[in-house]
Amino acid sequence: MHGGPYRRGPVAGKGARGLRGRQGPGSVAAMMTGQDIAIAGCGIGGLAAAALLARDGHRVTVFDQFDAPRPVGSGLVIQPVGQAVLALAGAGEAALALGRPIRRMTGIEVERGRQVLDVAYDRPGGARFGLAIHRAALFGALCRAAVDAGAIIVPSTRILAAPFGTGGRTLETTRGRHGPFALVIDALGAGSVLSPLQARALPYGAVWATVPWPALTALPGDALVQRYHRASRMAGVLPLGRLDAAGGPVAAVFWSLPLAGLDRWPATDIAGWKAGALTLWPELEPFLTAIRAPADMTVARYSHGTLRRPFAPGLVHIGDAAHRASPQLGQGANMALLDALALAHALRMAPGDPGPAYAAMRRWHVRLYQAMSAAFTPQYQSDSRILPLLRDRVLMPVSRLWPVPRILTRLVAGDLIPPLAGLDFPAGAAQTAPLPPRVETAP
Repeated sequence: MHGGPYRRGPVAGKGARGLRGRQGPGSVAAMMTGQDIAIAGCGIGGLAAAALLARDGHRVTVFDQFDAPRPVGSGLVIQPVGQAVLALAGAGEAALALGRPIRRMTGIEVERGRQVLDVAYDRPGGARFGLAIHRAALFGALCRAAVDAGAIIVPSTRILAAPFGTGGRTLETTRGRHGPFALVIDALGAGSVLSPLQARALPYGAVWATVPWPALTALPGDALVQRYHRASRMAGVLPLGRLDAAGGPVAAVFWSLPLAGLDRWPATDIAGWKAGALTLWPELEPFLTAIRAPADMTVARYSHGTLRRPFAPGLVHIGDAAHRASPQLGQGANMALLDALALAHALRMAPGDPGPAYAAMRRWHVRLYQAMSAAFTPQYQSDSRILPLLRDRVLMPVSRLWPVPRILTRLVAGDLIPPLAGLDFPAGAAQTAPLPPRVETAP
């Protein structure tokens, strides 16, 4: 059944119809000068952009193909730079309440028993951490922030095209034409029909599941822990916090597979797979109890590519619609959040043509992390026998020498170089307008 525009009411994804927020943060002048903006896609980047831009006084409409907007995926880590964006978007406190602070990332190569990954977010007792969170919890926090800021979410609307005309861009959808809009933001992700990006498929992906955090486990509750056999097999456990305020703690369990293995996964003998996984890592056993069939785990495929020019007249691509990479560095959601913030600033700088300013602000940060992802991923997910030896015998010992630990910490935190060129981040980014008293609207 098709849903209508979401107005003020229950949280999206729980049967709510008509969820809409207050009628415009900021001053009356901001409302008069705000632009009509359409966002295609109701994922992390799209919702963050909706919250930020609505706070700036723009009239924002988010279009999503699902009958009720909902997240796709399992757990992820919001790095410190991403946490700063969540705070500016009004979703920080809600995310912190449900997520789990991660202080460290560790990994051991089981064949030789060598530690081959050990990165801390901060010195002992330091304030910085990664925020591990389930996508559903993050989605809820961002969706509420966007709606509270004044954005309208229109479900059951699949985007087909976004042609440009004299009045701006329109959206052609399965439910007719919408617009024109001063700006269309493509946040449709890796499957975007609006993005010209031709990404290269990566040879390895993964299967993952969300499972209860077991009462009896020796694994730490504040670390991403992984085990490897060379680079051809990898298993990991990520504590995720809670799905909602009433729920118990959960974890994401993931298992690396080559593309052929992903194709065969639906026919996998789950008992045989569990036996192999426990041979690699016996401590996984309590985490696998809830996995009874291949369908209990979701297949994830990855690709790599970057748009050299992530904009066109009246159109801007953000997140995976603009750049895609392996999740090895844990930066996917953070890059989308940073894109959304850069676009908000670009609209302040050049309201009539924000694309070039947005691209310039993000260019070098995106290029650096894309290059790092391309360099690191084959060391952990590939058929190579040489790269794991380089990782274990050269790179890991070097990673313990000053100042490399500090560099790695900054790398995973997302601020090895300024995330937004020319902007003091996050101090200089805290310029979003405060929300006015809430104005309820009729359903």
